[in-house]
Amino acid sequence: MTLIRIISEYSKRHDWLLNGAVLFLAAASLLILSSIDRELFWQQLIWFGVGFLVIYFFSVVDWRPLINYRWLVFSVYALATLLLALTPFLAPVIRSTRSWIVVGPVQIQTSEIVKFALIVLLSYFFAKRHVGIAHRGVLLKSLLYFAIPAGLILLQPDLGSALIIFAIWFGFLLVSGIKWKHLAIGLVALIILLILAWNFLLAGYQRERISAFLSPEKDPLGVNYSVIQSKITVGSGGFFGKGYQQGTQVQLGFLPAPGTDFIFSAFMEEWGLLGGLLVVGAFVLALIRIVRIGMNAQNNFYKLLCLGTAIMFLTQFTVNMGSSLGLLPVIGVTFPFFSYGGSSILTNAMLVGIIQAIVVRSSFLRA
Repeated sequence: MTLIRIISEYSKRHDWLLNGAVLFLAAASLLILSSIDRELFWQQLIWFGVGFLVIYFFSVVDWRPLINYRWLVFSVYALATLLLALTPFLAPVIRSTRSWIVVGPVQIQTSEIVKFALIVLLSYFFAKRHVGIAHRGVLLKSLLYFAIPAGLILLQPDLGSALIIFAIWFGFLLVSGIKWKHLAIGLVALIILLILAWNFLLAGYQRERISAFLSPEKDPLGVNYSVIQSKITVGSGGFFGKGYQQGTQVQLGFLPAPGTDFIFSAFMEEWGLLGGLLVVGAFVLALIRIVRIGMNAQNNFYKLLCLGTAIMFLTQFTVNMGSSLGLLPVIGVTFPFFSYGGSSILTNAMLVGIIQAIVVRSSFLRA
């Protein structure tokens, strides 16, 4: 009975608008996956089950001691980076990259773990150094924390995850009160990253995708096929959609990767513009709640962790949506809590769990 009371007490103190938005995205994900691929549906259902358990158990933990244990924060980052460095040697080739370590039936995308570790590390780093943020040493040290995992990710090669890592770091510079003139360092880092990636690290098909984005009429049956089919899929749904399992583009296999890169397109074909707006609305609600929790947080570490999470989610959403609509190159970035992917769900769940812990602790302090 005591355990039930504890679970009930912690659950009541959650931000249920945030939980509700995440639950809606999860339900929409399962709905479209059940329509297009039952095997992916059951796998995603298991991952969501594990993810929501992670959110709850992370919300119970008091994360404030992280601020005082430098070795713990850096150990998490070091272990995640080490695992990332070992990935090319341990991972089989999946979708032309070595990004997933396979453990039995489970595939672990190590770049997702690094996203979590980097957000925690940069939250700690900038919270401690907010007074001297404009010092070159502070900027260069933070650049190193980003550059090491970004370089390792590009070796896989995975341009999408590398750009998300950059967005996390650059976003931290923006929200940490840095002077605008110092942001030139970040822009220079991005230019160098893109030049190195283009010339030495990206596979041929990845360069073709970027070139195809600049020439949308080029090779409609080859490199531009997926984007063209995605736009057809989005447009064919109309306002209310064609209905469950009635999407011809999806059901007949014209749309590639309908559960990952183009899941939003697949959802809009069957549930229309109305369904798409509901999904986007749920995501925006989650983002607003995360930012609000961060702005009301008791210390800079919590505030920066919330804002770092919001930056990562917003970047992934923008790239995934932009790819679906043909506004950005297709670089394989997930839609948070919507695209299929266990590693992504767990990473997002850990971050949301810590954010819920911030809400729970502030509620106990007010009680």
